[in-house]
Amino acid sequence: MLSKRIQVLSPSLTLAITALALEMKASGKDVLSFSAGEPDFDTPQIIKDAAIKAISEGFSKYTAVAGTPELLKAVQGKLKRENNLEYKTSNIVTNVGAKHSLFNVFQAVLDDGDEVIIPAPYWVTYPEIVKYSGGVPVIVETDETSQFKITPKQLKDALTPKTKMFVLNSPSNPTGFIYSKDELMALGKVLEGTSVLVVSDEMYEKIIFDGKVFTSAASVSEDMYKRTITINGLSKSVSMTGWRFGYMACPIQEIVTAVVDLQGQSTSNINSITQKAALPALNGDADSDIEAMRMQFEKRRDLALSLFCDVKGLSVLKPDGAFYLFVNIKNVSKDSVKFCKELLEQKGVATVPGIGFGSEGYMRLSFATSEKNIIEGIKRIKEFVESYKN
Repeated sequence: MLSKRIQVLSPSLTLAITALALEMKASGKDVLSFSAGEPDFDTPQIIKDAAIKAISEGFSKYTAVAGTPELLKAVQGKLKRENNLEYKTSNIVTNVGAKHSLFNVFQAVLDDGDEVIIPAPYWVTYPEIVKYSGGVPVIVETDETSQFKITPKQLKDALTPKTKMFVLNSPSNPTGFIYSKDELMALGKVLEGTSVLVVSDEMYEKIIFDGKVFTSAASVSEDMYKRTITINGLSKSVSMTGWRFGYMACPIQEIVTAVVDLQGQSTSNINSITQKAALPALNGDADSDIEAMRMQFEKRRDLALSLFCDVKGLSVLKPDGAFYLFVNIKNVSKDSVKFCKELLEQKGVATVPGIGFGSEGYMRLSFATSEKNIIEGIKRIKEFVESYKN
């Protein structure tokens, strides 16, 4: 009864673990969830006020598919001001979250058999949407020696005549590491002379620690600019997950037009109220709120890292950004699903198995929660590891 394309999709491990944790909590069990990729902060008041004003003024009609002129101009200004990227407003499309942006792009560009290079660990959705779109995910495994970042040699070795796209995610979900400008330039050099497109997911760009500098992939050279589709949104940096606001920018008009046509026949424009609410965030009016959240995330990261130092058998590299720790559990268990399932059942601590991100022997822990929960959660993890029988 079901189509072949829908049957290639695998359920999201992240959402599955989160749902199980919520179910256990609803049944009265003491559960601490570190599985969801969602800030625990409220949306800044200035954004909520903009939404309330839009509702009061009756801004509830259809808009242009790509977004209102005012919104597209705000995205354009943000990209120029913060990322040194210049686009016409006609090269920008707003979508129902960055996941929708990615879905539209892969659907618009990929034909059956086209290869897409995806470094692992990867965000769980990348290979699934590629498969659904008829493409073939080419997974390139990275490790701790390169901070889980693909090297120019690995990229070069993965290229074939069938390669259509290369997916970059910086800062990374699940590892939190960022690509420096030099690293991005080196990867760009490998692609020179090819027709390979780059999809750059920059959702966590504002959650950066230790004074590190974020660089947009498209900004490092003219060649990279011409081949890069920049994907971003407001879910993580401004705690607007439920508002569903994402956007894409691409200098290739043919791709943008195809995405608008696809979106016009599916969702049409994104929520009109969200379009108005996004304006203060894009225009910089919520920057102080963003910085306050970033500072709290950095404080929580440092707390979690210090606590993991006392958990024998586990290790974790210090991430540059985002709000995740990608914890190495290989000295305790080689089966991340079994480890995380039993951790949840026995200690009420929800984390995500590394295999869901394409890297066995790890678990992802989100520190987008209170310091109290972090302290108690890692205490339970320590107790679990000390008594764990593989």
